[in-house]
Amino acid sequence: MLYHLAFTVEYAAGQSQQDLFRIWAEEADAALGAKAAGAVVDLWKVVGERRVFAVVDVDGPDTLDQVLFDLPIMKRHGQHVQVEVKALRRYEDFAADVKARLE
Repeated sequence: MLYHLAFTVEYAAGQSQQDLFRIWAEEADAALGAKAAGAVVDLWKVVGERRVFAVVDVDGPDTLDQVLFDLPIMKRHGQHVQVEVKALRRYEDFAADVKARLE
């Protein structure tokens, strides 16, 4: 299943930018490794915001929940990370469904 994830990352009280960058660098390594392995379809960083978008391809919601629990940024900084999750449907499948309904 495909999911769109929107991560919003906030600073912890008393945390420096360098502290956050250390955590984010560890997360970047994990995210790019998952992309190379095929679990992450693609990643985008929103310019000027601490916001990242990802499209991931996993077996289902249970697997996605497990993956999210294991992310370095969630383990080390999770109380300051908001994740919005939306299930996605391939547009080609949607288009075929719409055309079939016209028949």
